Amino acid sequence: MNPRTLIAGDSSSPVILHVPHASRTIPGEVRSSLTVTDAQLTAELDEITDAYTDVIAQHAARSTGVPPWILRNDLSRLVIDPERFPDDREELNAVGRGAVYTRTCNGAVLRNEDDDARTALLDTYFHPYAAAMSDLVTDRIAATGRAVIIDVHSYPTLPSAYELHTDGPRPTLCIGTDPHHTPQWLTDAAHAAFYPLTDIGRNTPFGGTYVPLDHYRTDPLVYSVMIELRRDQYLTENGELVDIAAEKLGAMLGRLVDAADRGRR
Repeated sequence: MNPRTLIAGDSSSPVILHVPHASRTIPGEVRSSLTVTDAQLTAELDEITDAYTDVIAQHAARSTGVPPWILRNDLSRLVIDPERFPDDREELNAVGRGAVYTRTCNGAVLRNEDDDARTALLDTYFHPYAAAMSDLVTDRIAATGRAVIIDVHSYPTLPSAYELHTDGPRPTLCIGTDPHHTPQWLTDAAHAAFYPLTDIGRNTPFGGTYVPLDHYRTDPLVYSVMIELRRDQYLTENGELVDIAAEKLGAMLGRLVDAADRGRR
């Protein structure tokens, strides 16, 4: 089982579409370590999978003038979450939702606390994934002089019980930024690309954006912005994909890719 897929873009493109949470796949040896029932697992996956964000990313890539690179996580975030800090910096450790989840969205036990098992998951899945992303970023810098990560996510209309910051609005689009890696031109480009949406927020309900730790806050040639689409923009109440909505969102995301490709050359 391949834990990730790299789809090569144009050699001149600095843009990386990162799709970390679209998969529901859990290897058998990991499933056997989870304490939840099949029904509980299905409900958990329904709630936390960024369903069809990989499809939206593909629509985006096809709509661009210069195709971006895509790195897609092909395993569920219940295996490991590649975007969490793997150490005490991660605030969601407090609710069992760090790099290796130990609790479900509603606080039930997902897997038993076991330092050896956690280390094995990190060594098998987390660190190789981080290295692949870091290598891709390094490659894009070498080829183009910079790397621009567009981190593609979605979130439910209503907050999940594990969320730590639930007081803010939940707009149709949340733009996540980092003070070191998200320049104003990139934030402005995201607003402009998604202008047809009815409301756009910044760092609400989720904040920040992904940069591999080897480059995090040390590499001025790495830019990053997070795109969080509220799921009712492209899914039915039953979680089914609305194809035309996904295509439209993909076209908007493609406009952001094109702007990121042009930006600050």
